[in-house]
Amino acid sequence: MDSAARDKMQPALPTGSSCPGPEWPEQERAEQLARGAALKWASGIFYRPEQLARLGQYRSREVQRTCSLEARIKSVVQSYLEGVKTGVWQLAQALEAVRGTREALGQARELLRDMAEAVQTLEPLREQVVQHKQLQALSQLLPRLRAVPAAVAHTQTLIDAQRFLEAYVSLRELEQLQEETCAHLGGLELPVFEGLGPLAEALGQAVEAAAGAAGQLAREDPALLVAAVRVAEVDAGRTTSLEQAPRDWRQRCLHALQQGLERVHFGTSLQPGPGALAEWLEALRVALPAELAMAEALVAPCCPPHYKVVQLWAHTLHGGLRRCLQQLLEGPELEAADTFTLLHWALHVYQGPEMMGSLELGPEADVSDLEPLLTLENIEQLEATFVAKVQANVAQWLQKALDGEVVEWGREQEPDTDLSGFYHSPLPAIVLQILEENIRVTRMVSVSLQRRVHGMALSELSAFLRSFSDALIRFSRDHLRGDAVVPHYVPYLLATLNHQLALSSSVSVLQPEWVVPGVLAPVEAELDKLQKRICRLVLEALLAELQPLFAVLPSRRWLSSPELLDDVCERTARFCQNFRHVRNPAVQLLLAEAERTVVLQYLRALMQGRLVCRGADERTQAAERLQHDAAQLQELFLGLGLEESVQCAPVLLALRELLNLRDPTLLGLEVAGLRQQFPDVSEDHVSALLDLRGDVSREQRLAALSSLRAGPQPSPPAGRRALFSLVPTPAPSLASCFPSGSCA
Repeated sequence: MDSAARDKMQPALPTGSSCPGPEWPEQERAEQLARGAALKWASGIFYRPEQLARLGQYRSREVQRTCSLEARIKSVVQSYLEGVKTGVWQLAQALEAVRGTREALGQARELLRDMAEAVQTLEPLREQVVQHKQLQALSQLLPRLRAVPAAVAHTQTLIDAQRFLEAYVSLRELEQLQEETCAHLGGLELPVFEGLGPLAEALGQAVEAAAGAAGQLAREDPALLVAAVRVAEVDAGRTTSLEQAPRDWRQRCLHALQQGLERVHFGTSLQPGPGALAEWLEALRVALPAELAMAEALVAPCCPPHYKVVQLWAHTLHGGLRRCLQQLLEGPELEAADTFTLLHWALHVYQGPEMMGSLELGPEADVSDLEPLLTLENIEQLEATFVAKVQANVAQWLQKALDGEVVEWGREQEPDTDLSGFYHSPLPAIVLQILEENIRVTRMVSVSLQRRVHGMALSELSAFLRSFSDALIRFSRDHLRGDAVVPHYVPYLLATLNHQLALSSSVSVLQPEWVVPGVLAPVEAELDKLQKRICRLVLEALLAELQPLFAVLPSRRWLSSPELLDDVCERTARFCQNFRHVRNPAVQLLLAEAERTVVLQYLRALMQGRLVCRGADERTQAAERLQHDAAQLQELFLGLGLEESVQCAPVLLALRELLNLRDPTLLGLEVAGLRQQFPDVSEDHVSALLDLRGDVSREQRLAALSSLRAGPQPSPPAGRRALFSLVPTPAPSLASCFPSGSCA
């Protein structure tokens, strides 16, 4: 399409419109591009001569296409021009409507300005109308307003007379008059109503006071309690047009009920003083169930059901008691008796059938969701306090019992005996009774407290046994130094051995069924130590008597006469006579250790080298003396009641064979046999025995000693304790029956 055709298709602008200006540069460029594209196409089509014959067909086809496009463009442009013409017409109509509206608004503005001026002129008249209406209302209410002060005074009189319902009706009439007056006066409050606020507060306080004494009023004047509760309930539904804070008398009544109940039972003046806790708890045990029964029978009928009086009573009493106990625990530390009483009362009595667990307490009490009276921390604190107090008391009691026993040891009389003739003292029974009673009584509280006290009892018993042992050491030291005169030193030592036996046989009472096995092991170990300590002291006393006799043994006199051993046996028999007052199995232990002590002293004397045989005759005499002494010692201790199987005297018969051997070259065999029977024999012991023979050459000695080193170390015979390892050579030293190694 050329530019001329496009110019013809341009829409005609309406009259009065301006020319749009010069043509668009893009249009020119588009035309140039179109012309270039057409030329390029034509040059491509008609490049060959044979195609020029079809030029007419191409021209006619393009003419038809051009005409079709021009027709379509004309149709579109014509439709566009018609739409533009319609829009321009509508815009002209809208412009005319806007101009008309603007003129109408201007006229309305003028009218409103004139009306505002008219309203301002009417404002004083309006104020006069309002004042006239207020004066008219006041003139109508004036008789009632004049009666307000008298009504206020009358209402106060009704409150003072506790006529709550009438007082509340009068108060509500006054308040309604106040609301009506304020409504007529547009919210203006008159000074005549200034006394209504204090009057309402006075009535609220009176109702609150009546609710606080609900228990007493339910018994003495239930009508007054009902009136107070009804006033609170009616006022809860009150509505007012005045801007006043809600009085909330219902909540105040409930709060007063709780405070009054706590004041009656848990007031400051009612809290227990030192030593009065048991009486206070006993009074509560009686008073609290009676209070709940009274609430259910008397107070609940006076109150609406939604008050849940029985539940309120139960929870209030529980909460007050809980707070009171917390204050009690935060105060000075309780004594052991009060601590035990409180634990037992809180864990058992309070939850028991006499109080909160009573079957008479109906479901309306709802005690299932109450918090524990004592928290776990409180129980832990009370148990720890109780155990500490009881431990201090037990330690003091046990020390007093021990001090009394120690005083008994210095008496001029022998220890007391029972019907069987055994030394006897009440000390073991006292000790076990103190501990067992403290363990047994804690079963009334809880298993945890019983476990604590049980552990404390075992600890104190172990400490008592150690103190007992220390007291024995001091007792023995003072006796041996001569600081204290003890007429019956050994009998009292033997009496303490019976005490140890009594404690050992009865300590099982401190092991309840729930205690794990082995818990008494520390106590049993202390008892074993005490037994060994007593035996050691007894045998040291025996040694003190025998050592002077063994100091001259062996000797020439010993070879020829049995007098020396007779003296030993006599003193030993006299010393051991008191053993008959000792109970089994301790008496067998004492006899065995006494016999072993005598034999050890005998062996020590032989090893000191005081005697050297001068010939075969003296060796024969020495061998015979050993045989005789062994038989005499065996006979002595058999007579005292010691079994032959546990005696140590047969070691003298083995030494007799070594002395009685006539051919020194065979000493190696005898020494080897001695080693088989007594593996603890050493070369020093054998050398001392060979010195006693007096006929052993250096070579024979070496040969005999070499037999000790030949072969493996033999095992000791079953049931035989070491002997030679306790016999020093050559220098003597004080023996001990119970060194740390052999008796462990």
